[in-house]
Parts: sequence; C-alpha cells; structure tokens
Amino acid sequence: MNRIMATAAVTVLAAGVAVGAYKSGLITPYADVVSTTPVIVPEPVYGTVVASTPVTQGVDTSQQVCENRTVQKRARERFGTKDGTIIGAVVGGLVGSQFGGGSGRTLATVGGAVAGGFAGRAIDRRHVGGRIYTTSERVCRNEPTTQEKVIGYDVRYRTVDGQVLTRREDNDPGQRIWLGDKDVVVGYDVNWRYKDQTGTIRMKEKPGERLPMRDGAIVVASDDTVASKG
Repeated sequence: MNRIMATAAVTVLAAGVAVGAYKSGLITPYADVVSTTPVIVPEPVYGTVVASTPVTQGVDTSQQVCENRTVQKRARERFGTKDGTIIGAVVGGLVGSQFGGGSGRTLATVGGAVAGGFAGRAIDRRHVGGRIYTTSERVCRNEPTTQEKVIGYDVRYRTVDGQVLTRREDNDPGQRIWLGDKDVVVGYDVNWRYKDQTGTIRMKEKPGERLPMRDGAIVVASDDTVASKG
C-alpha cells in the first residue's frame, strides 16, 4: 500500500514539474512542416577564354581612285561660237559705210553688215574654238576591289568542369564567355502548422519535419529571424 502511494506521489510530482517546465519555457513546442518549396533563380554560367581567333572573308567592293592628268583645252572666245558672225558684221558695216552718201551710205552700211555677217557665219561653221592651252585636271574613277572583313571569332574556352571547347561568336568575348544560365536554389518557402495556426516562412536551408516555436512564432536559429504568426 505504501509502495502504491509512493508511486502515485512520484507521478503527480512529475506531472507538476512537466507543466511547470512547459509554462516556464523549458519545453519547446514544435510546428509541423506542411510543405517545402525551393526558391530557384537563374544564374549565368561563364567559361574562361583560352584563345580568340578572328575569322575573315573577302568582300567585293569598290574604291575611288583619283589622279592628275594633263589635258588640252581651247580658250573661250569673247563671243563664244559667234565671233566670226559678229566680227564679220562689224567689218562689213564699216566697209559699206565708205560708199555712197546720205541714205545710200546707210543702205551700203546695212548691206555691208549683212554681207559681213553671212561671211562670218560661214567662218564660224568651220571654226573650232579659241587658242589651245594645256592644263591639269583631277580625274576620279571607281575601281572594283576585294577587302578582308572580320565575320566572327573562333573562341576556345574552358568550362567550369575543365573541358576545353570551341565555338564561333559574332564578337570578341574578351576574357570570359557566357555559356548560359543554370537554376540555383537560394532558399525554401516553408508552410507550417501548429494547432490552429498556419504560416509561411522563407529559410536558407531545407528544414526537417518540425520547426521550433517561441511565443507562437517559428524560430529560425541560423539568422535569428522569427516568422510572423499565421
């Protein structure tokens, strides 16, 4: 009988200690992890350029070539191509004015001018211009040619795992070459439940099945961040 009473007393005492410990915060409550979703972001991947060789191709084009040439020209005459006509008319008029008198002299002058003009016109038809002189002219022409044009670069590069590969790029990439993007996990969005409370917290590391709580909120020990209450 005494043994039964002693056992009961120990049980009651233990229960009292457990309740007191829980109320005093010595026992940590835990929330259940409902789901864990990785937070993924793309990050660029680069290779180290070992060599970059320009690739050229001949392109048909043209270029202007200029040179100085010595040419002969005729000096421009005072009356252009009608010097003979004009001079003939003047001379004919002067000759005609030497004959007759009064109105007769006038008619002789007009007649002489007309006759001189006709004679000068005939001379103009056979005349090719003024005096010949020599000068220098700048003469230009387009000549076909072929030029070497850079159409790309053969780039040898080393990947992050040590492979050395080659590919063609439009431009010289410099010291490193972009190879693409890869998905990187930067954290986890964790949904949790504790009794009638629910919430979501972002964590750097993937959690287990339970999360510790304090004052109704999740405790993240890694960075001392506490999640908001659900």
